[in-house]
Amino acid sequence: MPLKTRQQVREEFASRGLAYADWARQKGYSPTLVSMIVNDNEGAPQRKCLRGESHNIAVELGLKQGTVSQPMTRPRIQLAAA
Repeated sequence: MPLKTRQQVREEFASRGLAYADWARQKGYSPTLVSMIVNDNEGAPQRKCLRGESHNIAVELGLKQGTVSQPMTRPRIQLAAA
């Protein structure tokens, strides 16, 4: 499958009427991080998406080839009883 540009991803979201935050929540990603990746500079992106959640997002959006790694499980914070 050919890779998409960030502009193509933005247009795809717009044509579907889908918000980045909704897609991110459905997939279990940070809405802020998805927005940062999609809206990053195509020519010189600040987010390289080399590993972790950024990598997984870029792969699922079609911005790069690769496989989605296992999602990291975040430890749950338990508050001590007072």
